[in-house]
Amino acid sequence: MRQKNKILGNGKFYMKALAIAVPIMLQQLIQSMVSLIDNFMVSGLGDISMSGVNVAGQVMFVFMVFTNTICMAGGIFLTQFYGAQDKKGMQQAFMFKLLIGLMAFVPYLLVCVVFPRPVLSLMLIGNTEANLILNEAVSYVRIMALIGIPFTCSVCIASSLRDMGEVRIPLYVTVVATLINTTFNYLLIYGHFGFPALGVRGAAYATVIARTVEFVIFAVVYVRKNPDFAVYFSSKYRIDVALFKEILKKGALMLFCEMTWVFSETVTTAIYNGRGGADVVSGMASSFAIANLFFIAFGGIYSATSVIIGRTLGEGNLEEARKQKTWLLSGSIIFGIAMTFVGFGTTAIIPIVFGKLSSNAIAISRSMVIMMSFFMPPWVLINAQQAVARAGGDTKMGAYADASLTIVVMLPMLFALAKFTDIGPVEMYLSVKLLDIVKITIFHFWLKKERWLNNLTVAGAEVEQEQPQITVYGEVIDNEASVAAK
Repeated sequence: MRQKNKILGNGKFYMKALAIAVPIMLQQLIQSMVSLIDNFMVSGLGDISMSGVNVAGQVMFVFMVFTNTICMAGGIFLTQFYGAQDKKGMQQAFMFKLLIGLMAFVPYLLVCVVFPRPVLSLMLIGNTEANLILNEAVSYVRIMALIGIPFTCSVCIASSLRDMGEVRIPLYVTVVATLINTTFNYLLIYGHFGFPALGVRGAAYATVIARTVEFVIFAVVYVRKNPDFAVYFSSKYRIDVALFKEILKKGALMLFCEMTWVFSETVTTAIYNGRGGADVVSGMASSFAIANLFFIAFGGIYSATSVIIGRTLGEGNLEEARKQKTWLLSGSIIFGIAMTFVGFGTTAIIPIVFGKLSSNAIAISRSMVIMMSFFMPPWVLINAQQAVARAGGDTKMGAYADASLTIVVMLPMLFALAKFTDIGPVEMYLSVKLLDIVKITIFHFWLKKERWLNNLTVAGAEVEQEQPQITVYGEVIDNEASVAAK
């Protein structure tokens, strides 16, 4: 007979979770600080430049979410293979991340280099200063095309290390990359110590330099530490076609869910941008730059939940995973409440960091940050619920429950508000985000059915026996990698 689970775990369990979550949150905090410093420096150029970087950033946002989703899909299996001490399975999961992730570089490159203005103009329909903003955005995004391959490779290695519970190395690399990015921002945006003053292009070059150095460091770590997931292309390598198909099957649902979310966020941003001029764009952009300081909770809670649940499932201890699920979800609510107060505290730095923006932009930024702070408990819980489901291979929850609610309810509601009301962007954002309470309820009852309670390493072994493998030599894999990024 199943024992009744306690709602909260003991201190030792939560210390174990925090040991994974805190370094990841520190890493994301550092990255958020870089973004904030970028925005601070660019905001000194005025509302137009600030708006241009924000609009161009939407392209990177889509690319990065796509790449990270691929890594999350591979991470579901890599974490469980790690729990089962299956080195070959870990290598297959890593190669899935790398090969599929690099494929995303092609459309990203096309948007950045070939079609930047037509694509970016979709984000500014109805904006009274669209042409001026687009001039800045295009010059920024063309340079940012260079980060595609270095970013993808770095994310694949960093995420795989985290899947194994190794969170310190990605943190240290991020610190180095952050210092480089900040330094070159200072040198290249306004021109110091003899460097040219390049404005928004300087911010783009600083990011490219930092991402390139980040990739070089991760490549050295990959070679020197030789982690269990590492694959070297000089030797024969067997791709497990059956396993790739299984990961892709799970990943396709995750990708559908995440891309639906990205599409909805892109559409909402475009609609917000059309409710005024550059002050609205810069005000909304600055609010998210501030909010990223407490949004770090999402990645930390998601990763800790995924690693703990995934490893336990991979070990075959299903009853323990069932208890851990309850403890992690309860803990996420408490953590979300704490982050609400952190969010309130960040409003104090808005006039300091963005003091050179217009008064209306600052007012919009402050209102948005306060509102998003109130949403932290439900948002942290949603991330934990998604992590539990995906750790056991249940990617249908997000695809069916989350994406369908977005498509059927949220987007029509957003278009109706845009067409039939004159409410501002802050009120519009509040209206659509109230639907997240409905998501929590749906996720709660979905998880109770325990479709997530699976040992994927056992299922993967069964599939492997039924399907043939093909042999791909190192030179072929290497060529594919060289052709081929929240």
